Formats: sequence, structure tokens, C-alpha cells
Amino acid sequence: MLGRISISIAMLIFLFRMVDLRNLVASIKEARFILLVLAFTVFSLNYILAFVRWRELFTVVKIRPPDRKLIIAFTGGIVFNLFLPTSIGGDLVRSIDLAAQTRKPREVVATVIMDRLSGFVGLMILALCASVFSWRLLEDRVVLSSLIIMVVILAAILFILFNTFLYEKISKFLKNPDAGKIKEALAGVHEHLHNFKKHGKLIVGNILLSILIQSVTPVVFYIMARAMGLPGGIVQFLIVMPIIGAISLAPISIGGLGVRDAAVVFFFVKIGIGRDAAFAMSLLSFVFMVLYSAAAGLFYVSLARVRK
Repeated sequence: MLGRISISIAMLIFLFRMVDLRNLVASIKEARFILLVLAFTVFSLNYILAFVRWRELFTVVKIRPPDRKLIIAFTGGIVFNLFLPTSIGGDLVRSIDLAAQTRKPREVVATVIMDRLSGFVGLMILALCASVFSWRLLEDRVVLSSLIIMVVILAAILFILFNTFLYEKISKFLKNPDAGKIKEALAGVHEHLHNFKKHGKLIVGNILLSILIQSVTPVVFYIMARAMGLPGGIVQFLIVMPIIGAISLAPISIGGLGVRDAAVVFFFVKIGIGRDAAFAMSLLSFVFMVLYSAAAGLFYVSLARVRK
């Protein structure tokens, strides 16, 4: 944890030294307030749609927690996303919270993993579709390499989870007579994940919803760019933001802070946005996250008696 905090701080110090603070502050002050409010409002769609996506997955594992319990666990995940390493930290919290309430840990963990996986699929589909309309940006080796690496990783994960031959091999290994409790738990989660393969219609709908969710952040940054009078078309944001989002998932910082900002500056320069303005937009998006996390935290704490 200390190492991740150090990385976040080091990256932020590096970025603050690299940019002109006067220009950064001026970019924010001179931005059109009404458009920033619009960006903040659109940002909320991330949470609303993500909750709906997760909720639908419970039909496959054959449990249906009350919406109240789902909301409690979901808001807890939002809060801890801000403090734990990447959004995976929030996934861990909502898994533990809801598993404790439902006493169905394997089913809950399977839905959280599938929720995260479908989000990643939506991320890649969005980036690949947008890249068709912006080949010039893909001429940059860093952008193209990043996109290829993420697609390969996603394909490998999907193959491991849903290939029938590998499923049987992994199940045999996890369910052998000498398997301990940990392996038994993993076997249960793995079985539930593989069962999602049988629900194609739900998964397709889930992925389509994920594409919509992943479109929200590029739209938010596009609105902020318009508020600051910056260049850049919506298609360019649709390409670079998924890559930035994937980089932010690396478990090396707190809530992606520092790493996400550096990625924003690096990729936004390639679409014609200056470092100062790019860093300003990244900081504003983090402020949005803090405000929504604070609201979720108040809600989560207020329902402490219900959780208990």
C-alpha cells in the first residue's frame, strides 16, 4: 500500500513540475461553467448504468438480492475505488459486503468478475470501432501497440474462462479429492463464470450496455474540452480514453491517481491538446470522482445499521 501511495505522489509531483501551473489554473478558471456542470452530470451515468449492468448478472447465478443490498454494496465499491489500488479494490469491497449479506460468496464473486470482464470487452470494442475512423492516430506506435496488447490480453482471458477443454481441465484440477477450501471456492466461482456462456442473450445485452458505459468518459472529456475551447474530435476521445482506462487498471497506484493523469497527458498531446490543459481535465475528472465518492460514502455510512 505504501508503495502504491508513493507511486501516485511521485507521478503527481512529476506532472506538476512538467506543466505550467498558471496555464493549468487559467484553463480551469476560463472554462465555461455550464459545460463543466453538464460534464459532471453526464459523469453520473457511469454509476447508474454500471449498477444496472451488475444487477442483471444475478439472474444467471440464480440469486436475486434486494435492490437495497445491491445498492449498499455498490456504493461501498464506489467509495473504496477512490482509496484502494485501481477499481479492482472497489470490486473486492462490494464482493465482501454483498457476500456477507447474502451468504452466497461464490455467486457474488462470479457476478463481480463477469461485470468487470464485460466492462473490459466494451472498452475494447469501443476503441476498435472508433479506430476505424481515425487511422492517423493509430499510426503512432505507442497507441497502436497499446491497443493490440489490450486486445490480446482480453482474448486470452476469454479463452481461458470459456473454452470447454480448458474448463474441464481446470475443474478437474480444482475438484480433486485433495482440494482444500480455497480450491473448492475457486471451483465454485469458475463453474458459475462458465455458466454465463449459456446465456448469450443476456451477455450480449450486458456488453452493449458496457459499450454505452465506456462511452460516457470520452463524452465527459469531450465536453470539458469544449468548455475550455480545446481541439479534438469526439472520435479521438473515443480511441484514447479506453486505452487510458485500461492503463489505469494497473494495480500500482491508489485509485489510478497519478498513473491515469500521466496517461491522459501523454495521449492527449498526441491529439493536439497541450499538457497544461490535459492535466487540468484529468484533475477535474478526479474532482468529479471525489464528489460522487463522497456522496456514496455518506449513503454507505448512513446505512451501517442495515449492513450490520
